Amino acid sequence: MKKLLFALLFVPAIAAASGGGYRLDRAPIDSRDMLSLQAGARTFVNYCLNCHGAQFMRYNRLTDIGLTEAQIRDNLVLTDAKVGDTMKIALTTKDAKAMFGAAPPDLSVIARARSADWLYTYMRTFYRDPKSPTGWNNAAFPQVAMPHALWTLQGERSLEVIPAKDGHGPAEYKWTQLTPGTQDTVQYDTTVRDLVNFLDYMAEPAAQDRKRIGIVALFALLILFVFAYALKKEYWKDVH
Repeated sequence: MKKLLFALLFVPAIAAASGGGYRLDRAPIDSRDMLSLQAGARTFVNYCLNCHGAQFMRYNRLTDIGLTEAQIRDNLVLTDAKVGDTMKIALTTKDAKAMFGAAPPDLSVIARARSADWLYTYMRTFYRDPKSPTGWNNAAFPQVAMPHALWTLQGERSLEVIPAKDGHGPAEYKWTQLTPGTQDTVQYDTTVRDLVNFLDYMAEPAAQDRKRIGIVALFALLILFVFAYALKKEYWKDVH
């Protein structure tokens, strides 16, 4: 039984620490940053929503991040969809498979499925690969079918993977900028941060409300505990 518990609890952690793949960077997101969420929404509809849908998210829910329905309709609805519609796309599964070899996943809850750290790292580790059907590859997701949607912002890069000398431990990743993008490194990282921040919000729009309700519920339970303890003391004080 002890061996089974060790395998379940510690082996995955040891494997992760030993360098099994590209190391994830921490995503500096903040769900309370309304400007970041709004910027992420703009990036999402301009660069992601052509191929990836968000079928569980309605446009008018973006009022939660400080936008009016007029702003949503004029700046974020780029099709004939209505403000109350969900973020669906015209690309069919059949056409997607023909173009990319696999249908792009829906992004409604991708941040819950992959984690914000993974998404933040993934969108910053694309590189040119002439052997890939799309001409792109990714360090965090090797042989990914998706091309680099933000390459005009980041520019084109190449990657050289240098294995560890002893054959164990993490490999070294050497990046080279081939062509510049319209944004420098800091600007691009900020764009990706905002996009991931929005994807994380979209995965659970009610997260902040849930946390607030949880704090209130815990505070109420604490007060009830005080009264319950006082009642218990009063009830048992004459019992010997």
